[in-house]
Amino acid sequence: MSRRTAFFLGVACLLASTAARAEEGMWTFDHFPRDKVKAAYGFSIDDAWLNHVMRSSARLAGGCSASFVSPTGLVMTNHHCAHGCISQLSTRESDRVANGHDAKNADNELRCPEMEVNQLVNIKDVTAEMVKATQGLQGEAYQEARKTAQARLEKECQTDENTRCDLVTLYRGGQYRLHRYRRFDDVRLVFAPEMAIAFFGGDPDNFMFPRYDLDVTFLRVYDNGKPAATPDYFPFSKEAPKDGMLTFVSGNPGATDRLLTLSQLQYQRDVFLPESLFSLAELRGVLTEFGHSGPEEHRISEHLLFGVENRYKAMLGRWQALVHGGIVAEKAVAEKTLRAQVARNPKFRKSAAGAWDAIAAATRRQYELRRALAYIEGGTRGGSELWQIARHLVRGTHELTLPDGKRLEEYRDAALPALRQRLLSQAPIYDSLQILLLTHTFTKVREMLSPDHAYVKKLLGTRSPAELARWLVQGTGLKNVAFRRSLWEGGAVAVKRAAANDPLLALMLAIDEDGRAIRKTYETEVDAVVQKNTELIAQARFAVQGDGQYPDATFSARLSYGSVKGYVEDGKTVTPVTNFAGAFERHTGKDPFALPASWLSNKAALDLTVPLNFVSTNDIIGGNSGSPVLNQKAEVVGLIFDGNIQSLGGDYGFDPATNRAVSVSSAGLLHALDKLYRAERLLKELVP
Repeated sequence: MSRRTAFFLGVACLLASTAARAEEGMWTFDHFPRDKVKAAYGFSIDDAWLNHVMRSSARLAGGCSASFVSPTGLVMTNHHCAHGCISQLSTRESDRVANGHDAKNADNELRCPEMEVNQLVNIKDVTAEMVKATQGLQGEAYQEARKTAQARLEKECQTDENTRCDLVTLYRGGQYRLHRYRRFDDVRLVFAPEMAIAFFGGDPDNFMFPRYDLDVTFLRVYDNGKPAATPDYFPFSKEAPKDGMLTFVSGNPGATDRLLTLSQLQYQRDVFLPESLFSLAELRGVLTEFGHSGPEEHRISEHLLFGVENRYKAMLGRWQALVHGGIVAEKAVAEKTLRAQVARNPKFRKSAAGAWDAIAAATRRQYELRRALAYIEGGTRGGSELWQIARHLVRGTHELTLPDGKRLEEYRDAALPALRQRLLSQAPIYDSLQILLLTHTFTKVREMLSPDHAYVKKLLGTRSPAELARWLVQGTGLKNVAFRRSLWEGGAVAVKRAAANDPLLALMLAIDEDGRAIRKTYETEVDAVVQKNTELIAQARFAVQGDGQYPDATFSARLSYGSVKGYVEDGKTVTPVTNFAGAFERHTGKDPFALPASWLSNKAALDLTVPLNFVSTNDIIGGNSGSPVLNQKAEVVGLIFDGNIQSLGGDYGFDPATNRAVSVSSAGLLHALDKLYRAERLLKELVP
């Protein structure tokens, strides 16, 4: 029996229970279960330790985690998290993705065009303000009041462009926190290994263990042109990971769905996940074929393909967990129990009793709206930069004429610094790739909405998808950063004037209202209903079950605890640590199992027994990539880069017997920097 089959046949143990198991949970820093850690491991955690760990951790705005590892702004994350930057800094003549990068001096630290690093410095409970703002409201009125309150809180918090403030929803509306970040937008590439070892084993080994990857990149944040002072940082431990070692993971897990209602879970299983898989599979095929057409085509599309393949495999695991496991059945039992408890509670019997049915009705409406939402408002699901730039210029310049609280979320004042950085990025844009992506997107829009749909007729006119894509890409001036800047600063008037001679801007102006209309319908008839009623369920759950449960992940700061520990698979024990020797044994000389030349030529210099990768019982999910693994002294002992195949059901529950986080060992990382890359400057900073 394969490891995948074995896992999904046994996934019934992933229970969405009300009482968290030992080592389960992605806990907030202001609600961390210190007593559980003390009872299990005898380690006492105080406020100073938690505050130091929080401030030494970081978040990459693109969806990953990171950490500060020196007092002069050095940041550690995964190679795959920095892949976009590395790719944007590569050229036909200097491919830093394939060959790596090592800044031997400060002048060689290259600025990433679009990267942003956030350091969390303060957490404020704003639950009372948010509940008061929406009390007694429903539908559109509820949604508008909630948006206005959020915009006000974020704007009051954000004092300058070096600050970022995010309203964080916890327990799906049961609580709200305002997170205040120090924002760094000058981020520079310091070190990256070759792609061949950062993703050794490629897609076949993705979400597998044993692993032999050096999935790491070092960046540096700058402040006013100089390396930023970061007094809170994690020193490196030279200690190798050992079975039973207590480990902490500080990061920003992206999203979990452990608190979804039964109807929402069924929608994911029956609609969202299978349709997403079909879409990703088609895009993967398009990008793979394009990459095979030539070395330059491979180089410029590799980053997109990498992301698509990763999302596909992760979503496939989620879908199989729902289809083949007992998660849905267990959710039905848990929901029935909670509803009965609520029905017996006088305070919530009336307010929350109908919440589950209201969410079920909204979910049915979501099904009806899903295609229009995805293919009209969703714009291009294939990732065309030009389409996204045009959308932001057309929509954003209009939104900025409105009061902050009335704008779409992505154009509020608090979001503008990050948006402006992406919009004015110097990253190269390649015509051939843009034409490919838009052709695929327009083809899918016509297929999914039908040729007779009014939006399709407006979009395509008499052109074929390929003709339209070529005409737009070749005719637009939006590849020029100075032109984009003039439009953004000139506002809606400048955009409309430029549209007279720019086909992409003209088309975007023509179709923007279609997207806005379907978005408003969705926000009013689905999102507002779900948000309001999940708040009621959360409040009722607190009343009858207490607040000992951790919240779902929301790409906000979390801390998990666990230990280095193997597991049993197919009746065999999987040991928790791999070493350099295993990497050479796995080497075949053919991609994706081909070690880079730097490893092959320097093999004799290595101690092959040094740990390279390891697994731990820490509860993680997508978004934790790049998180530091810490010991009791808050020293780096590892770097999260993946989970094992058994962890793919982790969106819906946690099984401590087999769910494992996969990390690069700090001992292995230091050994590679020393013996393989001779990165003396970096080593002196990491281990003074």
